[in-house]
Amino acid sequence: MVYISNETDGTLIRPISLSHKGHERVQNMFRRARMQVPLLIICCIVPLLSGCEREPIRIGFVGGMSGRVADLGVGGRNGAQLAVEERNAHGGINGRPVELIIRDDEQDSRTAVKGTRELIQQKVEAIIGPMTSSMALAVVPIINKARLVMVSPTVTTTELSGLDDFFLRILPDTSTYAPKSAHFHFEKSGLRRAAVIYDTGNSSYTVSWLNGFRKAFERLGGRVVTVNSFKSGENVGFSPIVRDLLRHKPDLVVLVCSAVDAALLCQQVRKLDRRVTISVSEWGSTERFIELGGAAVEGVFFAQFLDHGSMSPRYRNFLTSYRKRFGQDPGFSGLAGYDAATVVMDALAARKKGTPLKDAILAAGAYQGIQRKIVLNRFGDTESTTFITMVRSGRFVTIE
Repeated sequence: MVYISNETDGTLIRPISLSHKGHERVQNMFRRARMQVPLLIICCIVPLLSGCEREPIRIGFVGGMSGRVADLGVGGRNGAQLAVEERNAHGGINGRPVELIIRDDEQDSRTAVKGTRELIQQKVEAIIGPMTSSMALAVVPIINKARLVMVSPTVTTTELSGLDDFFLRILPDTSTYAPKSAHFHFEKSGLRRAAVIYDTGNSSYTVSWLNGFRKAFERLGGRVVTVNSFKSGENVGFSPIVRDLLRHKPDLVVLVCSAVDAALLCQQVRKLDRRVTISVSEWGSTERFIELGGAAVEGVFFAQFLDHGSMSPRYRNFLTSYRKRFGQDPGFSGLAGYDAATVVMDALAARKKGTPLKDAILAAGAYQGIQRKIVLNRFGDTESTTFITMVRSGRFVTIE
């Protein structure tokens, strides 16, 4: 005797009599049904489990990763990416994975604006970048209107200092680096006549740096004997610029430009003068400078925040991880990109529900960077120790 159940509520309807073969067919039907039950359960559970995957926290990155300043942008992106990967390996932010959405600004203001707007549309929690001051000035009005936090690893123009806006940064502005360079060359090297070449393509940074250097150098008793400029590009002829510069008999040549242009300028200077001291702003202090400059950049000076001689375990571990992940040294831009991403993720992890991210970042006080504590004031500006470095035997070496 076999009982048939109601398909809707499972209640028994009536018993029926079956032949032997019919009885076997019914039993086989039930066996197949029992085998299919676990599969049915799995099919129901898998969608539920996939639905339980937590939505990633999206963070944007915008920086120049193509063209003549690509070394700066690629380093910043790699540093941020490494920080995100390490955070995800340890459970993400409060159990949620972090996703880094990247846009190349191509060192072009229109492209930077377009990429920033795309990141806003993707509802990122914050944007890391940009890497140059001219791009920052182009996009800051957009992020302010959207009330979206932007944390730059390397922008140092004074035009964005002391403003109550949504632009924050982890490095001090040029009023720190430029005077340090001026004091070192006047007081320690005894130099008195400086000649400057700067790139107008990133003038918000380069003019800021030039003004800070000139003010400090001339206050000490030195003199800026000439200032030449160029706009970075593939067809710039540096030889005439350098010849005109050296006519003024400087004992110090100061280059305020990217690593690529600084390396090419150093080569032109050394063809005409083997003795004059050369100093480069921190923008040019990436590994690309040494790679392109070769013997011509030996003995060149920089003032920058990165202590290449640090033996702290945190810094050495970072170097090892970065080299293993990307097959090259991070330089200052890689370290700064890592630190900027760390500030954003630490604040996201610590903020209370309903607290705007900007308020959370500024309220947290100090953040542990790779080499230093990062303390932001109420305007999102910071201070840092500045080191004098030079190129020695094909490497950056901290000398003060």
